[in-house]
Amino acid sequence: MKTDEIENGRSGIQVIERAAAILRALKEDPSGMSLGQIASTVGLPRSTVQRIVAALQKERFVIAQAGGGGLRLGPELGALAEATRYNIVEQCRILLSELTQATGETADLSVLRGDTMVFLDQVPGTHRLRAISSVGEVFPLTTTANGRASLALLPRPKAIELAKAEWARQNTEPYIARLERILDDITESGIAYDDDEHTDGISAIGFAFGDMLGAVHAISVPVPTARFARQKANIENALRTTKANVIRMMVS
Repeated sequence: MKTDEIENGRSGIQVIERAAAILRALKEDPSGMSLGQIASTVGLPRSTVQRIVAALQKERFVIAQAGGGGLRLGPELGALAEATRYNIVEQCRILLSELTQATGETADLSVLRGDTMVFLDQVPGTHRLRAISSVGEVFPLTTTANGRASLALLPRPKAIELAKAEWARQNTEPYIARLERILDDITESGIAYDDDEHTDGISAIGFAFGDMLGAVHAISVPVPTARFARQKANIENALRTTKANVIRMMVS
């Protein structure tokens, strides 16, 4: 390969990396950012940011807010994210089915949206007494296995910020120190628990993972508390197998 071709390839990769940094900066500030604010956040010259933003605007990945409110993520990214969401559901469906076959319990797929978990898919368990949630149902973060697993996957300041938002909305007394201990345990083990904390009579185990666009998802197994203790070890083993399969799926 010629030297100029190598250099052009490196330059193209650098542009993609810089565009990704700009999009991530806008994701963190949905209220809108000026070119100067973006440049300061990503550590690039304003002229470089302006050129990249212009290209992103052409593809509708970035749009300018009305009334001079700055730049924000555009609708094309939302369309891509929506397509990815359905792809995640399709890809995870067989894993949920295998998880249910291995445990006899319901298996759920959910996604972190704002400061809540939203259920995307579910394979019901085979027991007569089983835990069932509706697709589209919204669950909290701090008292559920899937929510806690997702928080543990985030940078700690972001996780605490989301927890505080939930506590404020629920008018709940904050318990930051205890939550941090819970998240530390999840980070170490890779598995999160809800021991009859969110819904009376229902306990759960779960893990979280990030997709290719950076969205955080969780797979969890809710179980009637009456049989949770005797099912716990089997569910943990099955979830670790599922987690390994998810990781392979994400990198393939």
